[in-house]
Amino acid sequence: MIPFRNLAQARTPDGSQLTLHEHDGDYFIKLSGRQLMSSTSTTSELLLAEHACEHLARHREPRILIGGLGLGFSLKRVLEIVGKGAVVEVAELVPEVIEWNRKLLDAVNGRLLRDLRVKIIAGDVFALLRNAKRGSYNAILLDVDNGPTSFVQTKNSRIYNRRGLVVIRNALDANGRVAFWSADAEPRFLETLRRAGFEAHEVHAKAHERAKRFAHRIYVGQRLSASDRDSPRSRN
Repeated sequence: MIPFRNLAQARTPDGSQLTLHEHDGDYFIKLSGRQLMSSTSTTSELLLAEHACEHLARHREPRILIGGLGLGFSLKRVLEIVGKGAVVEVAELVPEVIEWNRKLLDAVNGRLLRDLRVKIIAGDVFALLRNAKRGSYNAILLDVDNGPTSFVQTKNSRIYNRRGLVVIRNALDANGRVAFWSADAEPRFLETLRRAGFEAHEVHAKAHERAKRFAHRIYVGQRLSASDRDSPRSRN
């Protein structure tokens, strides 16, 4: 039997233990012993990127913000979609995760951190959004917690409430999109997105391609203009 190897560990801001493991060529990140993500289950991370950025394939100089580096699979898909003129900022709250990607996960997606289009930021993505100029981003991807109501980090709740969504909307350009990763269905979140000025829909996502059921959800918000928000259609 091939054993799991414990490669590294770190502490999150609230003091929880984050660990990196390898088993038979696959990699896993766990929080307090509970698996958060792995290189074997990446379908939803790829969908997060596709639904946030599919409209940017022909954009000459898009600017994208990713909240949460993880194992880099959303970053990988974004870079496959956008062109050479793109700028992709990645905000990661735990600095050690950045170092893991650079030193221990180069064979996974760590090499992408050397892509000239990529800017890695060690810090809180919400602080970055709050300080962003209006219309800074064409797309925002947020994979920072389990979803709008199930939190690993309690303070992440501010990302999903109406006030936080307004901060996100202001950071998007006129045709910008935001996509949220969620471990479970969160039907009320669609209405929260709509009330904050987005046209919103839900995407069902499998954990991996061979899975028989849809385990996760992607929530996509298209920024509405002031005139769109005031139209009868947007209120339905």
